[in-house]
Amino acid sequence: MTDTPARLLKLLSLLQTPREWPGGVLAERLRVSPRTIRRDIDRLRELGYPVEASRGSVGGYRLVAGAAMPPLVLDDEEAVAIVVGLRAGAGHAIEGIDEASVRALAKLEQVLPSRLRHRVSALQNATVPLTRGDGSTIDPRTLTTLASATSGQERLRFTYRSADGTETKRQVEPCRLVSAGQRWYLVAYDVLREDWRTFRVDRVTEPFATGARFTPRPFPEEDGGADTGDGIGEGGGAGDTTGNAARYFARAMAGRQPELRLDVRFGAPAEFVAARLPPTLGAPEADGEDACRLRSSSTDSLEWVAQRLAMVECEFTVQGPPQLVAYLENLGARLTRATSPAAGSREA
Repeated sequence: MTDTPARLLKLLSLLQTPREWPGGVLAERLRVSPRTIRRDIDRLRELGYPVEASRGSVGGYRLVAGAAMPPLVLDDEEAVAIVVGLRAGAGHAIEGIDEASVRALAKLEQVLPSRLRHRVSALQNATVPLTRGDGSTIDPRTLTTLASATSGQERLRFTYRSADGTETKRQVEPCRLVSAGQRWYLVAYDVLREDWRTFRVDRVTEPFATGARFTPRPFPEEDGGADTGDGIGEGGGAGDTTGNAARYFARAMAGRQPELRLDVRFGAPAEFVAARLPPTLGAPEADGEDACRLRSSSTDSLEWVAQRLAMVECEFTVQGPPQLVAYLENLGARLTRATSPAAGSREA
């Protein structure tokens, strides 16, 4: 391998695997002399890569942790695996997949060669994701478009579908993507409405970065109106920081989704139930022998909470809230009717 830049990238790719490479093995893999390997190692060190060498018959080279993370070099299979994994997590708002993961996905997809884009799409189309069952799905490409525009402070255009199905054209200055429980939201300044909004990303279609840059605006004051993309809020002035974005989003959602104060008793040990409940619903505590009780608050929908409780696979009793009790009663009656013979069949 006579192309020095290509050889250095290949050498760096090998060193980023968690093992120690003998100089002779590296020389054989790259088809160069051991002396060339030593010179290439020195070049990587000059570029800031912390390559450590050990002496002896079993010694070799390995990349160690440094003061800063150097650029990663991925082969085709690694790049495809990472993109597919990030897409799957981002598309379903899995716990722990937050805005940083979406930014990483946006950067990867921006530099992905066309041959790998085809492989990612083919693999994505050939798999069936597990969904929450509430009908809300997200195209990861929408997330990456929003994330790129947010990071680059670039205005966005998209179509937004409100809760009643009405579609409107929006032009916004995106500020922050928020992963909240089971959904993604975009906090942005709506240019046409001259106010801040929060948008459910699963209702966003045809996002387009306009190329027009903007200067971040101040957030509304704590006592100002905080509304969602479906309503009207009031402007204000406060410093534009991540903390302010989080507070604004919390106020917007608190005014939209009523809080459910859960009180549920399960006929199973706390560790059994905790392993089957999403962390967002809280942690149950032991309540007698082979039983536990969940007392927590949730801003998720009644439908989603009911589904998650039913999936625990043990007997449970809901003490509150009343609206959840009523929902489960209606759901139980409907399921019972679904498994009963039709009236006409009984008469026959």
